[in-house]
Amino acid sequence: MSALRRKFGDDYQVVTTSSSGSGLQPQGPGQGPQQQLVPKKKRQRFVDKNGRCNVQHGNLGSETSRYLSDLFTTLVDLKWRWNLFIFILTYTVAWLFMASMWWVIAYTRGDLNKAHVGNYTPCVANVYNFPSAFLFFIETEATIGYGYRYITDKCPEGIILFLFQSILGSIVDAFLIGCMFIKMSQPKKRAETLMFSEHAVISMRDGKLTLMFRVGNLRNSHMVSAQIRCKLLKSRQTPEGEFLPLDQLELDVGFSTGADQLFLVSPLTICHVIDAKSPFYDLSQRSMQSEQFEIVVILEGIVETTGMTCQARTSYTEDEVLWGHRFFPVISLEEGFFKVDYSQFHATFEVPTPPYSVKEQEEMLLMSSPLIAPAIANSKERHNSVECLDGLDDISTKLPSKLQKITGREDFPKKLLRMSSTTSEKAYSLGDLPMKLQRISSVPGNSEEKLVSKTTKMLSDPMSQSVADLPPKLQKMAGGVSRMEGNLPAKLRKMNSDRFT
Repeated sequence: MSALRRKFGDDYQVVTTSSSGSGLQPQGPGQGPQQQLVPKKKRQRFVDKNGRCNVQHGNLGSETSRYLSDLFTTLVDLKWRWNLFIFILTYTVAWLFMASMWWVIAYTRGDLNKAHVGNYTPCVANVYNFPSAFLFFIETEATIGYGYRYITDKCPEGIILFLFQSILGSIVDAFLIGCMFIKMSQPKKRAETLMFSEHAVISMRDGKLTLMFRVGNLRNSHMVSAQIRCKLLKSRQTPEGEFLPLDQLELDVGFSTGADQLFLVSPLTICHVIDAKSPFYDLSQRSMQSEQFEIVVILEGIVETTGMTCQARTSYTEDEVLWGHRFFPVISLEEGFFKVDYSQFHATFEVPTPPYSVKEQEEMLLMSSPLIAPAIANSKERHNSVECLDGLDDISTKLPSKLQKITGREDFPKKLLRMSSTTSEKAYSLGDLPMKLQRISSVPGNSEEKLVSKTTKMLSDPMSQSVADLPPKLQKMAGGVSRMEGNLPAKLRKMNSDRFT
């Protein structure tokens, strides 16, 4: 224990987990060691730990005929005891039927009574009774051919029966032997060497609350194209009032990043990040005690040795999910290879984990810092103002060279707009001018007013001098501007004259 504390720290506590998952609750401070804990009642599972689906189909009615339409698959799906029974019964009935046919031919021809006559040629030589007819069929079917019993050319019905026996025997052999071969080579047994952890855990990983479980491969042969999927089975009621007893929801285990494609050489920890898109967004340590759900894990892949697709399944109920735990590391570096210690495959230890759900954590974060939203809004406004300035720069570069000379300084509009944007971050518009600019203009002797008047004087002289040098179209435009100013109301003309004098 001291070595483990040195390795993982004093905050971690080793927890031994049982395979039964009985859900025993820890003793409180008032409980004595003599008190026995009452195990939690075992809940009905949809998928057992070994992967068997706990579902039975009933009241099929006339639909049972569908099983006979696919007889081969029906025989393969049967249990081994029924397969062996059908195998022995089919061969026994076929042998007895064909032996009876040979005996009937000998009986109708009278070979049973005339078999010992020296000059008589029977249909089958040396067939005197039913046992001898049965032995003849076995010798023919098994191609033993002792030579003591044989068909003669005086019996055409015997030749036809021999052909029918050969065809029927080939069909029965192909059907039953093929069924037994497929039954033995099924990849279900390959799933026995694929391991899942007995418990799933919830703890922090990379700063996010994460649901985790572990998978492992006991064989050295790999699973080609291994892929893992997770389903959450939980009952719910729709807004329309419909009750869904086993609603299936998908748990993201890395579809977008490709983490669901596994290179299953050593044990891997599968992670499901609990975020706003996760079904466990509202799940906390306290609410998990009253929740009822089941997580079904499906691992699929191609067996490397046989090339057949294999599927392994397991499930975790709510009492098999440990909050605030983490798996023990099982891989260590040895001399020249990596060693996997499967004795610690199911072991977990406690780690500091907040008992709140992700939704509660986000709400507490917003309540603790209420200025996050205004800061985001201000940053967006500043970003838009910078974009506007960049757009003005592009427009100024597209002007003709004469207009650029008229301004006297090409970077003047940009500097003026930046000055107004920095000094009026939160300005409430009144009419066409911001309030701060109105206040600045109303205060005499202000430095900003001097700067504006200075810049307008710098622009007025070059513009008055260079209007005559402009093309006729631009001169018309300049005249149009003066006419527009003449149409303004008297108040606005007075404001313009006061600002630019």
